[in-house]
Amino acid sequence: MEYNHSTKVVTNVEETFAWHERKGAFRRLMPPWETAEQVGESSSLENGSRLTFKFPMGPIKMKWVAEHSGYNPPHAFEDTMVRGPFKTWHHVHSFVETKDGTCRVDDHVEYTLPMGVLGRIFGGASIKRRLTRMFRAREIRLTKDAKRYKDFAHMDRKRILIAGSSGLIGRQLIAFFDTADHEVWRLVRGTPGKNQIQWKPSEGEINPQDLEGFDAVIHLGGAGIGDKRWTKKRMELLRESRTQSTELLAKTIAQLEKKPEVFIVSSAIGFYGNRGDEELTEESPRGEGFLPDICDAWEQSAQPARDAGIRTIHCRTSLVLDATGGALKKMLLPAQLGAGGPIGWGKQWYSWMAMDDQVYAIDHVMMTKECDGVYNFSSPTPVRQKIFAKILGKVLWRPSFIPVPTFGIWFLLGKMGVTLATDSSKVLPNRLVESGYEFQYATLEPALRDALGKWND
Repeated sequence: MEYNHSTKVVTNVEETFAWHERKGAFRRLMPPWETAEQVGESSSLENGSRLTFKFPMGPIKMKWVAEHSGYNPPHAFEDTMVRGPFKTWHHVHSFVETKDGTCRVDDHVEYTLPMGVLGRIFGGASIKRRLTRMFRAREIRLTKDAKRYKDFAHMDRKRILIAGSSGLIGRQLIAFFDTADHEVWRLVRGTPGKNQIQWKPSEGEINPQDLEGFDAVIHLGGAGIGDKRWTKKRMELLRESRTQSTELLAKTIAQLEKKPEVFIVSSAIGFYGNRGDEELTEESPRGEGFLPDICDAWEQSAQPARDAGIRTIHCRTSLVLDATGGALKKMLLPAQLGAGGPIGWGKQWYSWMAMDDQVYAIDHVMMTKECDGVYNFSSPTPVRQKIFAKILGKVLWRPSFIPVPTFGIWFLLGKMGVTLATDSSKVLPNRLVESGYEFQYATLEPALRDALGKWND
């Protein structure tokens, strides 16, 4: 059996081939609804090198081992399945120069299914559909990433240090920076490996010398707001995991001989609290309650860096759409069962942002020297919760009219669940738009369709 797919990108053949050779390409090309993980560090495409990864296949995880061959930069490389779910699999990646100097990536796959005729009868159509979804997702991501890379290709590449790199946003951000040819380092709590620096923020330990020479420091860390019930102990951890680590980084980089150009720190739209129908911009005052208190303290913890003259940016993040984690993942099961309807009356505003826009916007504020201060990381079109539920149901082809009572959320998740599900924040990204950022997904339905691989055509 055969499968063919072509993708046109704005970068030239050399740039496009180099993009595929970088380690981050594996994650960036993986469909956004898949939870595949690479095993080991190898990212070489040279003959004889192997790529191993695990991916879900129904209720179990399968291991795929691919061996590379046909290495002919910048024109082609191939991979052959050594171990995996197919009987045979051979994939040729060709990079063709077009008349306008850009590149066309041609994918040609030859494969056979196990169980012979039975495999083709019972699995042939479903495998074809899965390949079509996968390669379309790869085309969309590669096309978008190539365009974003081209936007800043005239600027020097950065040496970037990231804390919180193992989180939902951090994993995609590191992969994007890597494919964009930046030098990426990670702050880790455990034993450091390649391009890693150890720190112990809860104990106030970090070696300042290790932080010399970075162009950008990005802090995405902090215990998950929606991971567990808000007990008194948990609420203290949520605060300290943000303020202590941010203050440690801010004070340390403020004292460096060679300070970074920019310090980017996560925050959240929880800063505004429960505000009903009020339109909230970066100029709006903080709200009242636990989340506004945390976000305010979080942002204030970065002040030493600002006082030292370092460009300091706070990304007030909204609901980030990613099918592999975060709020959207928690919504999927009830929505797929037809129980993802309005919460309460459903009139509360949900401010959201596509994962790719989250990543691209961080890149934008980092590379744009005029960007400084607070930015709302949310789409320009927030929606009421009942509309969010209706659109999600439409994308999944499931009913979305069964209401979810607030007391049920309280019973299951406590104060945390009720706050996150019913607080209303109609947040607008005024400063991000004014800075020149162009949203990839300004409206909800296309963003959800991309995140879930549920396109109309």
